[in-house]
Amino acid sequence: MSETVTGYIDHIIFRNEENGYTVMVVKNSENEEELTCVGSFPAVSQGTTIQASGIYTHHPVYGKQFQISSFVEKIPEDTYAMERYLGSGAIKGIGAALAARIVRRFGEDTIRIVEEEPERLAEVKGISEKKAREIAAQVTEKTEMRKAMIFLQKYGISLNLGAKIYQKYKDSLYTVLQENPYRLAEDISGVGFKIADEIAARIGIHADSDYRIRSGMLYTLLQASGEGHTYLPKDQLFARCAKLLGVDESYMEKHLMDMLLDRKLVMQEKKGEKIIYPSQYYYLELNTARMLCELNICCPEDENIVEKRIASIEKETGTVLDEMQKKAVTEAAGHGLFILTGGPGTGKTTTINAIIRFFEGEGAELRLAAPTGRAAKRMTEATGYEAQTIHRLLELNGMPEDDRSTGAVHFERNAQNPLEADVIIIDEMSMVDIHLMHSLLLAITAGTRLILVGDENQLPSVGPGNVLRDIIHSGCFPVIELTKIFRQASESDIVVNAHKINRGEPVEINNKSRDFFFLKRYDADMIIRVVIALIQDKLPRYVNARPFEIQVLTPMRKGLLGVERLNQMLQRYLNPQDGSKKEKTLGDRLFRQGDKVMQIKNDYQMEWEVRGRYGIPVEKGIGVFNGDTGILREINEFAETAEVEFEDGRFATYSFKQLEELELAYAITIHKSQGSEYPAVILPVLSGPQMLLNRNLLYTAVTRARKCVTVVGSEETFAEMIRNEKQQKRYSALDERIRELNESIKKGEE
Repeated sequence: MSETVTGYIDHIIFRNEENGYTVMVVKNSENEEELTCVGSFPAVSQGTTIQASGIYTHHPVYGKQFQISSFVEKIPEDTYAMERYLGSGAIKGIGAALAARIVRRFGEDTIRIVEEEPERLAEVKGISEKKAREIAAQVTEKTEMRKAMIFLQKYGISLNLGAKIYQKYKDSLYTVLQENPYRLAEDISGVGFKIADEIAARIGIHADSDYRIRSGMLYTLLQASGEGHTYLPKDQLFARCAKLLGVDESYMEKHLMDMLLDRKLVMQEKKGEKIIYPSQYYYLELNTARMLCELNICCPEDENIVEKRIASIEKETGTVLDEMQKKAVTEAAGHGLFILTGGPGTGKTTTINAIIRFFEGEGAELRLAAPTGRAAKRMTEATGYEAQTIHRLLELNGMPEDDRSTGAVHFERNAQNPLEADVIIIDEMSMVDIHLMHSLLLAITAGTRLILVGDENQLPSVGPGNVLRDIIHSGCFPVIELTKIFRQASESDIVVNAHKINRGEPVEINNKSRDFFFLKRYDADMIIRVVIALIQDKLPRYVNARPFEIQVLTPMRKGLLGVERLNQMLQRYLNPQDGSKKEKTLGDRLFRQGDKVMQIKNDYQMEWEVRGRYGIPVEKGIGVFNGDTGILREINEFAETAEVEFEDGRFATYSFKQLEELELAYAITIHKSQGSEYPAVILPVLSGPQMLLNRNLLYTAVTRARKCVTVVGSEETFAEMIRNEKQQKRYSALDERIRELNESIKKGEE
């Protein structure tokens, strides 16, 4: 139940200037009793008298506090309160002595003089006319902000959000809110369409308002980008938008034309169908296509010399390359852009190593990278050549761009400061989205060779776009697909079955295999018991790994065998509660010291360090990314922080508020496993949405295992997944943009 307190701000303990979050001590004016108050308080100052509403809370370290939900500043009512307010530092340039002189001069009329006739302050000794004008400007700013906060609170806008709105618009906020509150969704971080729509409804904006429909269209396309799309077919956009706004689709056409004219949207045609992009995604695809075409330079090498050098590499390494692998080395040597693709066991790593040795023989400077830390580590181990994440290759500096809608971030390596390399090889390209591809290409100059490696049958990137598949399907660049399964790989049923799944062929589940097992169970709780037994007892010895290295992969988040339920059960058995382990509850999540955790969003600001002997930092950097996995090493209640050690040896410290970026990772979705490899994978399959139980997902899950796959569940569901070719349609058209540019280049050459 909300309560009210009145008093003056004695002193401020802590203040975050970005969001206005403040911890301060408020004193009761009558009995001087102190109370610690917390909340977001824009432009409040020491000495200000406030009347605040909120609730009392108890902090485990700092004790009793008052959590303020709303407040109003009260005008000081007596000369003592006026002197205290003016002398508190609330107004720059007025200290305690000067405040006393002002109050002596004007008495109980002081506050009115300061607010309405500040030029009269020059009557006080020590205040010049210039200083009086400066004081007037400060007072006006504070008065305007106070009025703005009162105005915004009428519409249910929180103090924190109100502060952001005022800082963005100043005096024009009244016009913005009355005419087009949907601008908030475009201009202010943390405000989505739904918040803007709630504000608009309170203000009285009509459901069929022009601004509402336009904002709804942009929001619909932004939501679609979160599903991986760079555009939507026009009919789908209209249908989704009409459902969101509760208006008829007939309203959309006029507004679409207006937004096309304003260049907020771009309309193209694909296979006779009108498609609509948010303009930033159209230009991301167009510029990515342009830069790819610019890199696609033919660099012919003497075939005899190339053959001799390949033979020399085979002799030095003791490997024998098949015809397609030799052709891949030749194509890489003869082109500025080259794509190598193929499934597991087809010799991609051997081919990459041969390409590396070929260019090393030319004295070329090479750089290797992959989208995730785990994939980069695997690349390093496979090639013996240092690989790093694409973000580290591009030298992420952690500052998001002003236009948050682009999803882009600042990299030190860009068009003005390109990468210094002769050859750049990127592995696990199926994981690279359109944003990251665009940033990578900006940092590569024409003349640098770019080699892209990946398996197009893996799941597409989490972010928008279908980059690898579109580049291959454009038909405009040299591509070598490796299909032959090599003898050593053909002895692994993981590899053989992965290829069968990809071709839609049935898989034998007779358990005569050494690395592919199927345990038939038809009850969710029984499946979970089997999974726990496998992790705790059977598999660690079989694959020579720790229980935490064995990964449970599941198609879905919800349900009896979804990530959320599995993690709760697995945490209970794999990291049980005991008196020595600290815990922290955040909403419906319980974190315990020793838990296996995963970062679930890109945090470009998060600082990390690698530690040497005695815990001394030997390397520091920024950026923790979606899919990074580690162990929760420490929970510090006093500092309200938690420390995570990631698999690649980086340590990052999270505030308790930032723990929402983490979730338990004993079980993860197959989508989140992209680019990773585990000693053993356990795959529970029973039932679920047909869209999630498909071939593409099963293929990705099986290819994550290095030594052993164990499927636990229904053989009929497993067989249905192999038969089900349907996968969620992803709308992207990088291939179209590439073909268009390629055609115009050819015409220009003619």
